[in-house]
Amino acid sequence: MAITITIPTALRRFADNQSRVEVNASTVAEALEALTRGYPQLRAHLYDADGKLRNFVRIYVNADDVRSRDAQAPLQDGDEISIVPSIAGGLDPIIPHRVKLTNEEIKRYSRHLILPEVGVEGQERLKAAKVLLIGSGGLGSPLALYLTAAGVGTIGMVEFDTVDFSNLQRQILHFTPDVGKPKLKSAEEKLKAINPNLRFIPHPVKLTSDNALDIIKDYDVVIDGTDNFPTRYLVNDACVMLKKPNVYGSIFRWEGMASVFAPHLGGPCYRCWYPEPPPPGMVPSCAEGGVLGVICGIIGNIQANEAVKLIIGKGKPLMGRLLRFDAMEMSFREYKIPRDPNCPVCGKNPTITKLIDYLEFCGLGRGEAEGTSGDSIVEQKKQEQLGPDDISVEQLKAMRDAGEDFLLVDVRNPDEFAICTIEGSYKLPLPELPQRYRELPKDKLIVVHCKSGGRSARAVQFLKQQGYTKVKNVAGGINAWAERIDPSVPQY
Repeated sequence: MAITITIPTALRRFADNQSRVEVNASTVAEALEALTRGYPQLRAHLYDADGKLRNFVRIYVNADDVRSRDAQAPLQDGDEISIVPSIAGGLDPIIPHRVKLTNEEIKRYSRHLILPEVGVEGQERLKAAKVLLIGSGGLGSPLALYLTAAGVGTIGMVEFDTVDFSNLQRQILHFTPDVGKPKLKSAEEKLKAINPNLRFIPHPVKLTSDNALDIIKDYDVVIDGTDNFPTRYLVNDACVMLKKPNVYGSIFRWEGMASVFAPHLGGPCYRCWYPEPPPPGMVPSCAEGGVLGVICGIIGNIQANEAVKLIIGKGKPLMGRLLRFDAMEMSFREYKIPRDPNCPVCGKNPTITKLIDYLEFCGLGRGEAEGTSGDSIVEQKKQEQLGPDDISVEQLKAMRDAGEDFLLVDVRNPDEFAICTIEGSYKLPLPELPQRYRELPKDKLIVVHCKSGGRSARAVQFLKQQGYTKVKNVAGGINAWAERIDPSVPQY
């Protein structure tokens, strides 16, 4: 009968880098014998010299530990056997060299040094490591703080934004007096205050297809802390091409996810999981849907933990696995991410061999579609660059002052209405528009706004598809209105 054996990351190099192997067997003992017969190098890692299963290796049949039952007990067709090492072993450290610690550093990292899995050797690898953080926002903040405190010797950071009040709810690297300051400057000040020995390398640029390979090539580990699809696919593809581990994290509202993408180490890449991005607007951004600030710390620290494990070569990385956290249920769930042999980037016959235009690939337009939560590395277009369907907030004010006959429609979410509104607007949340658009007159000009112009642009396109010919989008949305027309309206 067909039995699947799941090979742990640490042992895949002894099984042709396979994560799963199928064998024909009727008992656990027969299955393991078939496995080690096909891959002889595995035997020494599973059995001792007397042929007994090693104490630090656990064998599971589906969810049951085989040590709690007879290894000769019959298997059922389709059962899955999992090999799970129960102590630190993991991959070889991705940092082959070490940098000697000073006496001051020995004292600083004493709690690490007495951990058997770290010790002096692991701490010296951390000091030698070079880690690149993409962003200093919600995820990048706890990442930077804990990796610096852990003793990572070099941290690079890609960031071109300035600190905004709306960042402070989750971006704990930045303080209230930092508002208006470049995030890189704010980050360097905090990190050097924690660890003066840190080598901090700022990259005050937007990550693009033109510069990504040059920036990433000098680092050992890349950690993705962004909030938009163009950068996510760009980082993935560059890491695959350069054979760099990509530690992934994402957050939305009360949920977060983390994984490690590293095809060169036997795992999948991000495109194995999602070959293409969703259509623009289908997945709300954090600016549109919100995010609980503490989720950033939970997921960011999981990413930091994975980076440390990769650097010191201990434990089981989140390769081929997605860890999902739900704060409302206070639960973690794990999902498998198989490697796709037909992946366009890391598959057997890749079709993407150089970086592409990722904005075009993701089909993005303006405003929120490009990321406006303050965590984004994709730069917004200037408000002055109005498209044929756009009007500025100054034009909107002039139309209102002149008493022109039009309907102003607010397509934000109901929770956002409670924060601020433009007086006289008709409230119709974007998710309800396909069911309620007939409420809007076709014989009158429809002017649509949202927070900053992204959702309202999508609403305009939808209405045009339904036959509305008199419809305009307010570029910059209610935030631009608050900034340039009515300062009494709060920005968020």
